[in-house]
Amino acid sequence: MPLSTDQLRSAFAKLNGQRDVRVRFDHADPCVIAGALLVPAEDDNIVKLTDGSREYLIDAERIAWVEIG
Repeated sequence: MPLSTDQLRSAFAKLNGQRDVRVRFDHADPCVIAGALLVPAEDDNIVKLTDGSREYLIDAERIAWVEIG
């Protein structure tokens, strides 16, 4: 069963810029976000992480697994 946007946002809620996140999407190489922070919810309801210089849009329905280090 795929994760919901709310479940994903809850899992990322405690990211404080001192932990790395590795996300594996279906049929793609893992994406590593060093020093990840959760971007506060916006009107578009897309889960976003940032490393301070870029924002990463996370599609909850396509995630195979997530590792928070």
